[in-house]
Amino acid sequence: MNRILRLFALILAGEMIYGLAFHVPRFFRPTLLEGFDLTNTQLGDMFAAYGVVAAISYLLGGPFADRFSTRVLICTSLLLTAAGGFYMATIPSPLEMTALYALWGFSTSFLFWAALIKATRDWGGNLSQGRAFGFLDGGRGLAAAVLATIAVAILKLYLPEDDSLITDTDRRVALRNIILYYSVIAMTCAAIVWALVPHDESTVSTDRNPYVGLMEAAPRPVVWAQAMIIICAYCGYKGIDNYALYATQVLGLREAMASELASYGAYIRPIACVLAGYCADRYFDSARSILWMFAALTVSYVVLATVTPDTVAVTIIFASAIVTYFAVFGLRGIYYALLEETRIPKHLTGASVAIIAFVGYLPDAFFGPITGRILDANPGVQGHLDYFAFLAAVASAGILVTLWLIWLKRRDAAN
Repeated sequence: MNRILRLFALILAGEMIYGLAFHVPRFFRPTLLEGFDLTNTQLGDMFAAYGVVAAISYLLGGPFADRFSTRVLICTSLLLTAAGGFYMATIPSPLEMTALYALWGFSTSFLFWAALIKATRDWGGNLSQGRAFGFLDGGRGLAAAVLATIAVAILKLYLPEDDSLITDTDRRVALRNIILYYSVIAMTCAAIVWALVPHDESTVSTDRNPYVGLMEAAPRPVVWAQAMIIICAYCGYKGIDNYALYATQVLGLREAMASELASYGAYIRPIACVLAGYCADRYFDSARSILWMFAALTVSYVVLATVTPDTVAVTIIFASAIVTYFAVFGLRGIYYALLEETRIPKHLTGASVAIIAFVGYLPDAFFGPITGRILDANPGVQGHLDYFAFLAAVASAGILVTLWLIWLKRRDAAN
């Protein structure tokens, strides 16, 4: 029972740390842009500030997971992130929002991410890595979906049913309450982690310089291959952030309905993650499972890049979008299972995750600015078609990188 409760705490922390920085713009993007008076480009630049700070924080902070208590690291990160949420509720200016996103880049990355991955790897043991990370990301998806559904209800409470009657004041009041809601949840998660995640002295190296591990992990090609896989997969995940905007500008849905649709998509995440983890442990290995998901993602993006509601039935568009949800979430569910599959030593988990996350999550720095400019360069339907073409190219690169990783595994096994 204690083991299940520990995973439950990690799941909640793993998702709620990102609720403020990512849930609000993902599920409520049209309302956020109007309420905060932002353009797609400005929002993209905010994510760039987050991404630059986060990338540095992953690299410098990751090794601390091999040196200090994961419980302390995770709780500190949650409290810092929640504090930023209370400031966001004051509706800051675009410049102040950019500074806030930079702060979140530090609070969600420096002490948090490697600690979470290490705790999950330890939980999974030697035989259940796919399921451990599948449960982690699947549980995170379920938590995100449930909490987003409640947040959508808050949005509906403050917005008139008739879109023509909605004012920016209505949007700000709704967003303020949604932001406070996510901030309180982040604080609550810190308390839950402190209560349920024990401090285990055997998992830390108190007499070891945490940065020594970086020099041991850096020469391993499999570490860099995993990092490149995550770059491609993470771009697909970031791509979901614009689905609500696509629903309003291309499919013609109302703001609240588009947010509701995006929140429904989040319910696919737990199913996709758990299925991917199960398949990786029982039928395929993680690398081959990742290869097939990148292939499905590429085909679906090509469809979305070439069709509109005027040329095909809307059901084809929805079907393609659903496939992308399954593939993107399935990738997230198992790509860290590659740590065990590629035989990276456990004492190098934090250092390896530092390098993998530093490279793999660089889309936090470049994806928003690039896609924001793609959408603003050709506003409306054409901008979204160009956007999906970009995602198709990235998914194709993911296929090539995964083939390289499979080759590296075979070479190392032969030696």
